[in-house]
Amino acid sequence: MEPLIQLQSVSKVYGIGNTEVRALWQVDLTIRRGEYCSIMGPSGSGKSTAMNLIGCLDRPTSGEYHLDGENVASLDDDALAHIRNRKVGFVFQQFHLLPQLTALENVMLPMVYAEVPTTERRDRAVDALERVKLADRMANKPTQLSGGQQQRVAIARAIVNQPLLVLADEPTGALDSHTTQDVLSIFSDLNSTGITVVMVTHEPDVARLTNRIIWFRDGEVMHADLQPDDIGHLTASVS
Repeated sequence: MEPLIQLQSVSKVYGIGNTEVRALWQVDLTIRRGEYCSIMGPSGSGKSTAMNLIGCLDRPTSGEYHLDGENVASLDDDALAHIRNRKVGFVFQQFHLLPQLTALENVMLPMVYAEVPTTERRDRAVDALERVKLADRMANKPTQLSGGQQQRVAIARAIVNQPLLVLADEPTGALDSHTTQDVLSIFSDLNSTGITVVMVTHEPDVARLTNRIIWFRDGEVMHADLQPDDIGHLTASVS
């Protein structure tokens, strides 16, 4: 598989002098097309900073970041926004749905920014909601949906622009165990169609359902290729 994400000597530093904080330091990381990875580590390890850089929500202080073969590390805000809209779908712990819009309208929203023709938006949104098994809830507003259903709407919104990459930041953190399994099965299904999925999680049981675990500590990648059965001793050491 070809690389989709390549971080080369990437650092993210906040402040200067005595106030300097190295959120990431000299990180090298490659994630290939079609992978299903999780990012783990203790609080303050740099995993959220890495997620922001991978999702083009922030820029590194130094180093190079190639996404789909393009060095995006020094692009301006408009260029980064364009890449995010075309190539990256985001799923967060809090669903960030607009309460005044229906499920269908929430899913259609990213296509407005992507300038998808109006006649195409509804068809693609319906298809995305069908993929997450919410065809019967398209007219409901978020307050009329359970937490798991809202997260599935958020996933449909993340995939409606047909991204290369889905980034999920603690996507099951607000869900019960049964609903968590339902949502994780959707991520697995999406990955089986070729979408690269990268998930930040603090839950070992969630990480074990991915194919590869990347472990951050103190702003560095300590382990880049853990297998699901490898993480027990690491989580025990930071609990």
